[in-house]
Amino acid sequence: MTTILVVNSGSSSFKYQLIEVESEQVLASGLVERIGEESGHTRHTTQVGLWERELPIADHTAGFEAMLQAFRDHGPSFDTHPLAAVGHRVVHGGKRFHEATVVTELVKINIEDLSELAPLHNPANLQGIVAAEKAFPDVPQVAVFDTAFHQTLPEEAYTYAIDAALAERQRVRRYGFHGTSHQYVAGATAAFLGKPLESLKLIVLHLGNGASVTAIDGGRSVETSMGMTPLEGLVMGTRSGDIDAGVLFHLHRKTGMGFGELDELLNRSSGLLGLSGRGDMRDVQKAAAGGDPAAVLALDVYLHRIKGYVGAYYAQLGHVDAVVFTAGVGENNPLVRARSLAGLSELGITVSPALNGVESRAARYISPADSRVAVLVVPTNEELEIARQSLAAVSR
Repeated sequence: MTTILVVNSGSSSFKYQLIEVESEQVLASGLVERIGEESGHTRHTTQVGLWERELPIADHTAGFEAMLQAFRDHGPSFDTHPLAAVGHRVVHGGKRFHEATVVTELVKINIEDLSELAPLHNPANLQGIVAAEKAFPDVPQVAVFDTAFHQTLPEEAYTYAIDAALAERQRVRRYGFHGTSHQYVAGATAAFLGKPLESLKLIVLHLGNGASVTAIDGGRSVETSMGMTPLEGLVMGTRSGDIDAGVLFHLHRKTGMGFGELDELLNRSSGLLGLSGRGDMRDVQKAAAGGDPAAVLALDVYLHRIKGYVGAYYAQLGHVDAVVFTAGVGENNPLVRARSLAGLSELGITVSPALNGVESRAARYISPADSRVAVLVVPTNEELEIARQSLAAVSR
């Protein structure tokens, strides 16, 4: 069996999964957090138990050593499950990376150079790669980019209507994100429907704390809601989504707010949190059900934006075979699914209240049998997709 270690590295933590690709079995998973603080924390889970430790973790290299110790103490052993690769989630690949790529010195230089497009993510992703190289010096490292799936966007979809020479110099264009999830869900949808992916036109709604929607034509991303950064598009937990850029000029002139304050406002203090004081959809929904007017409005704005994107992407595709919900909210919230598609029966999109109310972790229909467009819930699995892409990269 082929085993891949999947790593998702942040600035002060990283998550990992050890995956057998063919069986899709997770052999172990874990978290190393509070890196660089006085006391760090590790959690390691296998099929037989869970173990936690508190210990100082100076940096990512020390974090990887703590992870290795957890594997040595509690298994599974890398001797019996040798690694074919370590797959790393990297947020931004710019327009340079169209697919998962085996890490070289040049690749690391490019990831660092692209950090100006993802300053909160790419440097941390690179720290994880460097630490993994020290921990597994004889194992290929593979970078799997969130943006890569969206490199098939046509020029008219990724181009912003600003000065073209300035945009080219400063790398201003739509890149899109959540690509690993959208790619996995597209393939899983085709398998569920029993149809070739190349024959399908899909609208995939990745609804979590971060949220995006992608139009997928024959397995290729042709429209996506996130832009140069993950800020654009749908209303999210703390991000505003689409907003008139002129609002920023107005707030600067009227209040003196600087770039840092405006960045904080739109990325961390807006969305559901800004509208209702609650960043978690479950809390917003509970408050709305209790009659809180701010929560009611927040929910309405959130749903209005989703419906608008579904309609727009239907128009871009010309025909839709399935609308697919995924990620935390998409997979678990029947109210969001039903209300975001309400009133679209003329487009052939309807939701069955009975099917929509079923709780399940499996891929499933939530549209009635006679619906012209299938409406589905398909759980995402970004770690498995990273493992698959990592294996493909080292096999090329």
